[in-house]
Amino acid sequence: MNGTATSVFAADWAPSSWQQHKALQQPQYEDAAELAQATTQLAGLPPLVTSWEVLALKQALAEAQEGRRFLLQGGDCAESFADCSSPIISNRLKVLLQMSLVLVHGLKQPVLRVGRFAGQYAKPRSADSETRDGVTLPSFRGDVVNGPEFTAAARRPDPQRLIRAHAHSALTMNFVRALIDGGFADLHHPEYWDLAWVEHSPLAAEYRRMVAGIGDSLRFMETLAGPIAGFTKVDFFTSHEALLLHYEEAMTRQVPRHPGWFNLSTHFPWIGMRTAALDGAHVEYFRGIRNPIAVKVGPSVTAGQLLPLIDALNPQDEPGRLTLVHRMGHAKIAEALPPLLQAVKREGRRVLWVADPMHGNTESTSNGYKTRRFANIRGELEQAFDIHAAAGTRLGGVHLELTGEDVTECVGGARGLTEADLARAYKSMVDPRLNYEQSLELAMLIVRKSAGAAAA
Repeated sequence: MNGTATSVFAADWAPSSWQQHKALQQPQYEDAAELAQATTQLAGLPPLVTSWEVLALKQALAEAQEGRRFLLQGGDCAESFADCSSPIISNRLKVLLQMSLVLVHGLKQPVLRVGRFAGQYAKPRSADSETRDGVTLPSFRGDVVNGPEFTAAARRPDPQRLIRAHAHSALTMNFVRALIDGGFADLHHPEYWDLAWVEHSPLAAEYRRMVAGIGDSLRFMETLAGPIAGFTKVDFFTSHEALLLHYEEAMTRQVPRHPGWFNLSTHFPWIGMRTAALDGAHVEYFRGIRNPIAVKVGPSVTAGQLLPLIDALNPQDEPGRLTLVHRMGHAKIAEALPPLLQAVKREGRRVLWVADPMHGNTESTSNGYKTRRFANIRGELEQAFDIHAAAGTRLGGVHLELTGEDVTECVGGARGLTEADLARAYKSMVDPRLNYEQSLELAMLIVRKSAGAAAA
């Protein structure tokens, strides 16, 4: 272990200490006083999650590290305020519940469900500005910062959007909690999860056979033992990339009876690949919070870079604390991932390895759409299972961008979508997402690959 690593409860850390480090991917606000007023207001608003929920997730992630759970993390690439509506939220939840049902049935172990929503309003950009027809304006950085319309008024970073982001996150969280507490996730009624537009999906019949089998098993168990309360609701957690540090700082709180600081804007924040510099502001912020955290790991990362990062973020090797999400691309994973697995295994560090087969496989089509080919997504995921098996490590989860809407954003999959289909229902503001059929197909692939790895 790096002897200079700092404890999570270090005396030299405060929620604002990131401001002494280089902060990438932050908007340039015009009025410092306006920003200060907004963050002060935000700091006085109620938290969105609780410390005991955060600690419960950390314990569940520790179990996933030990191979006793599988993490399913998914949701929108970037939420929009306009999509804070009951059909969109419930359909997103339906997809994750259906995928988790497939995984529970096939893996024969609990599945940890984490939504990539209720706070995923900021997005990193490759450039600070965008030029169209000779006009240069700030880049669109997500609804928490500015608007997507190409006008000076819309693109101005607005601190009041921090307050609006909190409000929309709270509305989303409230509706998800109400659905789950009200029995929406009850295994006795998986018909609640049906999405009308996929009635004729090539995968629908296989899924319904699976549901019927689970229903028969559930009825048999309850005939013997009576009603089983655990099947009426599920644990569900939220996550987002903690990109906008002014927002995250304002939502970082101390609570009674638990030492340290908690980010109470989400259960499970992560650091993106563009902001994971060891001496950067995001790593400085993350090292001080008690939440379980994740880091995206790209193909350019070396073992010499990754090990000090692990030391900085989890110096005590705390169970459930650190998840590493590799996002290499189908063409690079075979070369880039094995050295990292070997180095972390050699050092005996406790991490949860998760595959993100989405972000390394984005491309642009000839007709101007950003897309991902399902064959490449599937190929990276299959390779990930094989590489972990060969290294003697375990792939303990998957991180996906998906939606319950009838979108055509990723080509391929069960219906064989082509580039010509993209124009029919391309709705994403930033990155292309899997639709229901493609998501369910990946869930079935995970079951098959996990079974093959276990047999080997």
